[in-house]
Amino acid sequence: MALRKIVTQGDDCLTKVCRPVTAFNRRLYDLLDDMTETLKDAGGAGLAAPQVGILRRICIVMDEPTGEYYELINPEIIKQSGEQSGLEGCLSVPGKWGIVSRPQFVTVRAMDRHGEWFELDGEDLLARTLCHELEHLDGHLYTEHIDHFLSDEELEEYLEQENQENNGE
Repeated sequence: MALRKIVTQGDDCLTKVCRPVTAFNRRLYDLLDDMTETLKDAGGAGLAAPQVGILRRICIVMDEPTGEYYELINPEIIKQSGEQSGLEGCLSVPGKWGIVSRPQFVTVRAMDRHGEWFELDGEDLLARTLCHELEHLDGHLYTEHIDHFLSDEELEEYLEQENQENNGE
């Protein structure tokens, strides 16, 4: 396993539509392992293949409460409901944050590393992460959904308000 370089906004890889995965082999397994290691090292919630310069429909997402990592190959959202708005950032847009509206709940259909189909339900942060990463596969960034990047003061105020709400104050 190896850490991959995460490309940043401005790199052409982030604006291109990714091709489906058709070969389930050692190269794919190595890429999945590298992506997971890279995501863990970066401390993010998700990582899509174009973020490491690979134009394939692959992403890794982490379920925050359980710490479980999911490998999603050729994923597609097949159900969604509700709406939530919240803070988003991106490993490819380092140090920048914005408020984005996403579905509250999604179901994603994807393949695992062996080419077997499965479904994954996501709610709250996991739903947000799934939507964010799947957008990367179509050449889009969360920055297309925000009115503006939050200033340091706005970010601090937002996080303080979230903390108060989570602590029932």
